[in-house]
Amino acid sequence: MSTILIVEDDQVNAKVFSKILTKRGGLTVKHTEDVKEVVEIVSSKQADLILMDVSLTHSVYKGESFDGIKITRLLKSDPTIPKVPIILLTAHAMSGDRENFLRKSGADGYISKPVVDHQEFVNHIKSFLRKD
Repeated sequence: MSTILIVEDDQVNAKVFSKILTKRGGLTVKHTEDVKEVVEIVSSKQADLILMDVSLTHSVYKGESFDGIKITRLLKSDPTIPKVPIILLTAHAMSGDRENFLRKSGADGYISKPVVDHQEFVNHIKSFLRKD
């Protein structure tokens, strides 16, 4: 069974995504917004995919404020960290945001919030898991 790591600072969103992924998708879910913990989980191969909130407000790593874009760049650029698909989650859904965030972060995908169609959400995530 695949494990999804949700990096989200809104506890309600994290709980909703977790429920959708476990109930509809049959997936295992982990959740944190702690950057050090994200790195540890990915480094120890405990996640098959990451759902990364773009606008993290409380995440700090090595004394520096980190949003989802910075965490994604950190994970993608470090050759010692296993490569897993990262899908950005954001309420920023203006024209051009998707392309801009993907370009800046190096993420593999983008989903705008709120998630309305739960099955489409699950199917989209599972499509990234099948690529591996």
